[in-house]
Amino acid sequence: MPTFKFEAMDTSGDEVKDEIEATNEEEAQQKIKQMGYFVTKLTASAAQKGKKKKKKTGGYKKSKKTFVIGGVKSKQLVLFTRQFSILQDAGLPVLRGLRILENQMKPSALKNALIDVVEDVESGSTLSEAMARHPRAFDRLYVNMVKAGEAGGALEVIMQRLAEFKEKSQTLKRKVIGAMVYPVVVITAAVGILIFIMVAIIPKFEKIFREFGLKLPALTQFLIDVSMWCASYWWSLPLVPLGIWLLLKLIRLSRAGNYALDRMLLWTPILGKIVEKTIVARTVRTLGTLISSGVPILESLAIVRETASNAVFERMYQRVYESIREGDTIADPLRESRLVDDMVSNMVEVGEETGDLDTMLNKIADFYDEEVDTAVKSLISLLEPIMIIVLGGIIGTIVIALFMPMLGLLEGLSK
Repeated sequence: MPTFKFEAMDTSGDEVKDEIEATNEEEAQQKIKQMGYFVTKLTASAAQKGKKKKKKTGGYKKSKKTFVIGGVKSKQLVLFTRQFSILQDAGLPVLRGLRILENQMKPSALKNALIDVVEDVESGSTLSEAMARHPRAFDRLYVNMVKAGEAGGALEVIMQRLAEFKEKSQTLKRKVIGAMVYPVVVITAAVGILIFIMVAIIPKFEKIFREFGLKLPALTQFLIDVSMWCASYWWSLPLVPLGIWLLLKLIRLSRAGNYALDRMLLWTPILGKIVEKTIVARTVRTLGTLISSGVPILESLAIVRETASNAVFERMYQRVYESIREGDTIADPLRESRLVDDMVSNMVEVGEETGDLDTMLNKIADFYDEEVDTAVKSLISLLEPIMIIVLGGIIGTIVIALFMPMLGLLEGLSK
């Protein structure tokens, strides 16, 4: 069996040199990984050199960028952050850790960004400076936390916090999206069935009514008119949601319109509360993570304001920013905004007084994560009977409208 010489890094960051027997280079790599090592170099032994040239399959190979469609996937960024934090905790140099992860990554937008990051770090740039050149992959929060870790000499700790933050944010997002899949699928299927009834079924009944010369009730005539319109202008049906979407986009172009739409969203029954709690959980956790990582409070608030994704909350955090700049507290503008519960402002106030603000903020975020989970489950439970009632009412109305003329015809024949 062929023998391969390898160089690798163990979990403590020490270099290991050894030999291993394997049928091919792929199997050798797999065996070395199972031993808990990170392969940096793999070559065929001297006995194999006469048969074929020595190849490096485990070391770093400079990758080429590939054409990809779309941006960086949040799930992939979360995985990269966790893996990089593990390598940093193991004591690997930043450049070597980046090379290992970039070499293992499949072609994607993140891999293209990492190729540039590796080149910039090799040229003498800091990791935060290299990442800042790719804002689509590494946002301002990410870059500032890395910068704080570099300044404090605790990059491995910061990367662990960043990985935990990204994982919790991803979990919250996945819960909300996963919970909304069921109602969206049901509503979409119901709309498709109704369109089929309007376009294919009702015209056949209209033909029967016309052949018998029946006088149609107002409800039946209205249903037939709607059916005829759908059959003639079916192509315009997809334009309705598209038109609404474009209208909302146009409204959001203005500052006042954007604020009005976000305010209306927060006022929406049930859904508004879920959106509000989700934003509070995300922004408070972001602020707590930044503060605990050593990012200055004003810079942290500026980042939180930009990542709020809601004009109403952006205005609230702007007031908090101005309050801190003037030497006041965070709790007072939070309390005056009336966007958050008293519990939040009270806990923030306690955190400011005790100097343990980051811990309090993370506790608030954990509490609101649970609140969002409960609220989403309650919404789904409420949506199910509402959808049944609405769809049952629509189908019942169609059935009544179609059978009213039939009942009149049967009464006439029985006389």
